[in-house]
Formats: sequence, structure tokens, C-alpha cells
Amino acid sequence: MADSPDQKRLSLFVTADLPREVMNDLRRDCDVEFAREQAPDVPVDIQLQSTSRPIALISVNEPLDAVTIGKLPPTMNIIATYSVGHEHIDLAAAKRRGLVVFNLPDVLTEAVAEVGMFLLIGAARRATESIALIRSGTWPGWSATQLNGVELWQKQLGILGMGRIGRAIAARARSFGMTIHYHNRSRLPENEEVGARFHADARTMFAGIDALVIAAPSNDATRGYLNAERIRWLKRGALVVNVARGNLVVDEDLIAALRTRHVLGAGLDVFNHEPKLDPRYFDLPNVFMLPHIGSSTIETRRRMAQGLLHSLRQWLAGEAPPNRLV
Repeated sequence: MADSPDQKRLSLFVTADLPREVMNDLRRDCDVEFAREQAPDVPVDIQLQSTSRPIALISVNEPLDAVTIGKLPPTMNIIATYSVGHEHIDLAAAKRRGLVVFNLPDVLTEAVAEVGMFLLIGAARRATESIALIRSGTWPGWSATQLNGVELWQKQLGILGMGRIGRAIAARARSFGMTIHYHNRSRLPENEEVGARFHADARTMFAGIDALVIAAPSNDATRGYLNAERIRWLKRGALVVNVARGNLVVDEDLIAALRTRHVLGAGLDVFNHEPKLDPRYFDLPNVFMLPHIGSSTIETRRRMAQGLLHSLRQWLAGEAPPNRLV
């Protein structure tokens, strides 16, 4: 009897390093070539030209521009990015070539929301200074004046971008007794707001919140969004957290506000020009920084791979996966 679409073994070419557990999952479910294993000294674009079997390419952030896409073998008709972001893929070139492109908008939510709260707590409770003090070996012991931060309890939290991640952060923040405000392109249905207050005008939200979490997508409307003008809308002593993309923040303006303590502290997991972030952040003790680990749990990494495989199988079975970009 023929295999059902969900049972057919997909043929994949994977360009990036993946966790061992994910590689084992893919080997179990697919016929797969891993570029880093097969020929680690051969550039991926050269390997792509010489492979003939795989029908799908799984990438992470390797640039897939028009030239690279034009050189893909004729058997390869799918690109699946192992990420939410897809800025590294020339979608127009993929469309011209007749390729189907998928991303992963859903499976990162819980892990990124956890890191959002981690950053918020770290910024509020002066985590960078605390870690530096205890690791220096110079901690003199408890005192009533030592590294006093601010509580999140009963504070006003503003969320810029109330998508899945924004709503997951809001759910966690409510357990801290925080009141939730949000600014979106449009208001959510009442059942998704769960009591959060919608602000059609971001300025009114900024003026009344104690902390801002940026969880919006990067696009023409949001790049450079948190600039000097909008930072001035925040009341003095607010916290800023970014789990979206580094390019939503104007580094020069945020750094200036952190130096004057207009922004009391920041929690940042993403940066402009990663991994070469603005070095001035390293001199600011009121910045709690992480190296883009929002989705970095093994559970999420495995769900990401399974999510992509599910989408590929749906498409091959003639269905319309919701995460298809082209």
C-alpha cells in the first residue's frame, strides 16, 4: 500500500548547524544531507549546486539572494527557514524561480515570552550589576542600600506588538500583578485582550507605563521605531525590553536615555548588526543583555523542525499551510 503524504520521507538539504537532537529527529523522519557534516570546508553555495536529490532546503540565516537562488538545482523547489525572520531570503527571486518558501511564526512563542520576562526582571532588579558584584569576589555582604531595584508588582506594562509573543508575555506579566496596555495596528478581539487596554495612539500608552516590551515585527513601519522622540514620551524611570529585532531601536537614542537614567534600565536580547552590537552598551551597568537566546530551548528547537516538516508535508499533499510566505 502506498504511503500517505504524512508518511512519505522528505528529501532535505540542511545548510546550518542544528542541535544534535534535531539532527537525529530529521534523520529518523527524512532523507537528509547536512552541509556542515558532508563537506565542512566547501562553501554551502557550492554544495547546493552539486546536490541533486533534495527537494527542500532548510536554512537559518545564510543569505539566499537572487544569485544563490538562481543556482539551486532543479530538483529543489522548497525553501524552509528554521526561524521566524526571513530577511535573509530574497522572496521576490524565490517567487520568480517558482519556489515555495516557509517560515516558523508559531513555535517560538513560549520560549521567547519566557526570555521577555527574564529580561524585564533582570532590568528591574539590576541583574548585570548584581552578577558583576558577586563574581568579582568583592561583595561586602547584605546592606539596606545595596543595588536597590524596582518591583514589577502592580506596575503598568506596555507591549508594542500584541501578536502571539506579545500576548504570551502579557499572560506571564499578569501573574506579577501588572496591568497590561498595548499598541497594535488594530485592536484585538476582546477574548484575546483578556482585559488589556488598547491604545490606538502609541504616545498615550508610552506616557502611562512603567515598562515597555517591544515584540513587534520588523518592517518599514517599525524599523527605527524607538527613537529619541518616542523615548521622550516615556516617563522618567521606565524600563525597556526588546525581544523583537534590533533594528526597531535606534541605539544612539536608547544609549543616551540609559546614560541619563530617563530609561532606568533595559533588557535586550536582540541588536542592530548582530553579533557586532554597539560597544557602548557594554559600558552601561543598567543594561541586561543576552545573545539572542529568545528561542534557545531544546524543546523549541525540536518543535521548530517538526513544524517545518509538517508544513512541507501539508504542501506536498495539496494543502495550504498558513506559514507559507511565497
